[in-house]
Amino acid sequence: MANPSSFLRPNHLLAAKKGQKQQQQSKVHGSLARAGKVRGQTPKVAKQDKKKKPRGRAHKRMQYNRRFVTAVVGFGKKRGPNSSEK
Repeated sequence: MANPSSFLRPNHLLAAKKGQKQQQQSKVHGSLARAGKVRGQTPKVAKQDKKKKPRGRAHKRMQYNRRFVTAVVGFGKKRGPNSSEK
């Protein structure tokens, strides 16, 4: 049976006494009223026509040239394939 003095204490004090944290019952990330705000504000820009990428043997040749032939061998850390630094 429970301790008679526990009937007189509020629940949050009992939880703290047992070493349990009281869970917070609030929302974390804000309301959904602002969802899509930035995308809605940006102006619509039409897609541009792009040149078609080579396929098959031509694509493999392009990859080889990009990775090994025109690659600059210099000091320091190797640049990744998505690096925009010159």
